[in-house]
Parts: sequence; C-alpha cells; structure tokens
Amino acid sequence: MMKSAWLNYDKDEKKNVFDFNAHYIDMITCAKTERLFVKESVLKAREKGYVDLKEILQRKETIKPGDKIYVTHMNKSMILINIGTNDIEDGLNILGAHIDSPRLDVKPNPLYEDGNLALMDLHYYGGIKKYQWVTVPLALVGVVCLKDGRTLDISIGTKPGDPVFVVSDLLIHLSQERMKETAENVIPGENMNVTFGNIPLQDEEKDAVKKNCLHILKETYGFEEEDFFSSELEFVPADPARSLGIDSSMVIGYGQDDRVCAYTSLMAQLDCEEVKKTSVTLLVDKEEVGSQGATGMHSQFFENTIRELLYAMGRKEERSLKRTLQNSCMLSSDVAAAHDPNYPEASSPNNQAYLGNGVAMLKYVGSRGKSGSNDANAEYMAKLRHVMEEGNVQVQCVELGKVDLGGGGTISYILANYGMQVVDFGVPVLNMHSPFEVSSKADVYEAYKGYKAFLTNMD
Repeated sequence: MMKSAWLNYDKDEKKNVFDFNAHYIDMITCAKTERLFVKESVLKAREKGYVDLKEILQRKETIKPGDKIYVTHMNKSMILINIGTNDIEDGLNILGAHIDSPRLDVKPNPLYEDGNLALMDLHYYGGIKKYQWVTVPLALVGVVCLKDGRTLDISIGTKPGDPVFVVSDLLIHLSQERMKETAENVIPGENMNVTFGNIPLQDEEKDAVKKNCLHILKETYGFEEEDFFSSELEFVPADPARSLGIDSSMVIGYGQDDRVCAYTSLMAQLDCEEVKKTSVTLLVDKEEVGSQGATGMHSQFFENTIRELLYAMGRKEERSLKRTLQNSCMLSSDVAAAHDPNYPEASSPNNQAYLGNGVAMLKYVGSRGKSGSNDANAEYMAKLRHVMEEGNVQVQCVELGKVDLGGGGTISYILANYGMQVVDFGVPVLNMHSPFEVSSKADVYEAYKGYKAFLTNMD
C-alpha cells in the first residue's frame, strides 16, 4: 500500500490543506441542495469574472480566447467554461460532477395528523439505508412556487435557534418483532414520515394540530397547503459539516457524495486563469436516480450549450460540434468507496481506496462484470498518470470494492458516448449515502490539485 499523502506535506502545505478544507466545510454546510450549490457557485464564478452566456448572446458578442462563461439550467445544473488559446475543435478538458445527494423529499400531498402529531409524508431520493435516516435532526430546505409567479425560498432548521424535524423510530423496548426484519425492511419506506408539530389550533376539533402547522406556514413562510403541489422541498441533515478526528484530519458532513468532487472541480476551474485547451466544469443534477430528466446528464443541456458556444465563435457546422466533443478529455469527478476497517470483507485489499492516500482514479466502475461501466483506455490512463506526476498529485488507482458485491455508476459513460476519453477520478469517502459521510482532508486537497493539473496540462 502506498504511503499517506499527509507525509508529503511540509508545514506550509499542511496549512494550505486545512485552509482549503475550511472553505469546503463552509460550502457544504450552506449548500445542502443542488439549487443552493448552484446559487453559491454562480456567486463564486461572477467574482472570478465569469459572465452568463445569455448576456453574451443577447449582446451578440463573439466569444474569444480568455472569455469566461457560465450557464445555469433550471437552477439545478451549471456549466462553467474558460475559453482556451487552442482551436476549440482540438477538444475540451472537462470535469463532471453531480450536485444532488440522497435525501428525503416531501410528497405532493404531505401533511396529515395522527396521534396528536402533525406529520409529513416523505419519499426518499436515491439509494439509502433507510434505518440510517431515523432519529437524525433534519432541516426543511427548498422552494415553493406560487400560482402568481412568485418563488419562495424555504430554509427551516439550518440556522442556530431554528426548529428541526425528525423521523421517529420505535423504542428498543417494543422492537422485538421489528428487530427480526432484515435491514432493508426494518424501516419501511412508508414509515419515513417526519414529525412536524404537536400544538393544536384553538377552537378546532378535527385535525387541529395540522391546521395549526398550516397556519404557521401561511403566516411565517407565505404559502398554503395546496402550494405543496408546486414545491420542491427536501429534508436534509440539519447539522453543519465539521472536522473529524483528534487531529482534525477528516471532514464529516452531509452530501459529500458528490459535492466534495463538485467543490474541488469548481475551485480548480475558477483558479485556472489561462488555459490552452478550453476548460469546462459540469455540475449536474439527478445522478443519484440515473441522470434522467431535464437537469440530468442524459438531457441535451450540455450538448446544446456547446452548440451555442460554437455558434457564438462563428462555428456553425454540426461537424464542428462533433469534432469538439469527440476530441475532448474528461474526468468524471465522483467519489470512490474508501476502505472501512470495520467491514474489511467488502474491500479488495490491493485495489481499494484508502483515506489519506490521495485522489482515487478508477479505470472502470459499474456492477459485477463491469455492467454499465465506462472502461477507460490504457493510453488515456498513461497520459493522466504523467499529468498527475508533473503536478505532484498523489493518485491511487483503485476499484469500487469486491467484484461480486455490487457496484455503482457515475456520469462517465454518458460523456463517453460522444467518443471522448473519460475516466472516473474523485475523493474516497466512508459512510457513502448516509446522513454523515467522511472524507480525508488530504484527499480533498489532492483532488483539487489533480483537477487543476488536468485543466492546465492535459493536451
């Protein structure tokens, strides 16, 4: 096993590691949803001189080398582009991360009363172990869109002093029968209902607690029960991200799959002032449910954006788009499964990512017999190894886990459909898909360095 990346740092660089991760902790604490991550990313991009593509197209400006552009899509996906000095048909250097994470979504008709409690009916999003999400303090975050065209931003439970919410669990004293269930069934999906309130509205006989909650929502937050139908509200862990370990060497927090790779990709993109090949960072939605929908990677959003970009550069032939995409290189910026010493039976010891050993590169992911996988070419792997060595980036080449145990997917195969070179490249994570995931600060920093080296030096 390779040595820890921590051993490579002198005092000054170790300070850089901790400083970078302090900003990362702040980001994932405040940006717990895809909408919030896009909002924060736009602010950071504009501070670095990035301009909305819509503004450029409205002014009918010609795009040229050195221009920095961003595009948002339905407030849940984003593309950042730094135009390089090379001919754009030589290809793009692309980083692609997803900014959605497993969570508990509010159903269209969620609020009801039972047993002197108001409860919210929920539908879990993404692959979760349901038992991990009970008894955890939750915040309600998202938007409510009203019929008059207004959009209300909702955030309850994220600020000090806010109330929080919880999905209850049956006490151990009465759980003898429940404990006989498999882990998959011990918490049924239809039992994932959040406790929402307990005070009844005065002078109401039926559903008085529910009616009091609706009164509070109307008076405090400005919407009524029927407005739930045009809302996107998510229950997410309320607690902030923070340092983990006596040495503060790790980060524990919600949504690190995949906002740890999204943040490091974003910062690498923003910190590359001048590039030869045009650099692109994709921050996309819906990966946790298969990348479908208008904001997922299977949509035409990315392709249409590059087409608009080429038109604004005077490249109007369709073959220009096809050449640009096929000649591109991509790092699919998604997390890897870190070795857990408590469950060594899941690891493939010589091919497993270890916390603190640097950013993980996976030639393939997929399930079992590489099903659904993009399998990177050896030539591309060799070029990346050279780029990372030149950039002094510590990389561990790994797999997801033991072959027959399952597997996982990323957006890599979707971009590979354009004929471009793609490989998975990201931060190893413990507790993946749980309310509180764990990463090593060294790996977070090495990922940032790796993404920056790729954008600047991959030819």
